[in-house]
Amino acid sequence: MTPITPQLYCCHVITPSQHQKVQVMLKFSEDHEWARLDAEICSVGISPHAVEQLGDIVFVELPEIGTIVDKGDEVAVIESVKAASDIYSPAAGQITDVNNALLDDLSSITPESAMENWLFKLKISDISDLDQLMDQDAYKASVG
Repeated sequence: MTPITPQLYCCHVITPSQHQKVQVMLKFSEDHEWARLDAEICSVGISPHAVEQLGDIVFVELPEIGTIVDKGDEVAVIESVKAASDIYSPAAGQITDVNNALLDDLSSITPESAMENWLFKLKISDISDLDQLMDQDAYKASVG
């Protein structure tokens, strides 16, 4: 019989016998998206650094719920007074939710609120798609 090895995700140790615990992981892409995995649902947004670089956001295009995406697909667009930025899916899966509330108040997308303002949620097909993303310390080091 093979021994059970706990897996470390962010700050929680998960073993197969601890079904009440939820695996939570926060990762960042080189394109400044963040991905917060909670069980099999991944919330995706843009980092405070990205919001700061973009400046005032004037337009957001979100994907349609039910859309099947591959890792790296362009799934959303954010436009600011300075530039337009494509938002890429961090993993393959299906869009399960979009944050339409952001469309009603684009001024709510600020560096201070960036980590709460998710753009879309994705039921991921394979957790290993997130392996190539950076943890928070590596991302902070990459943006200075």
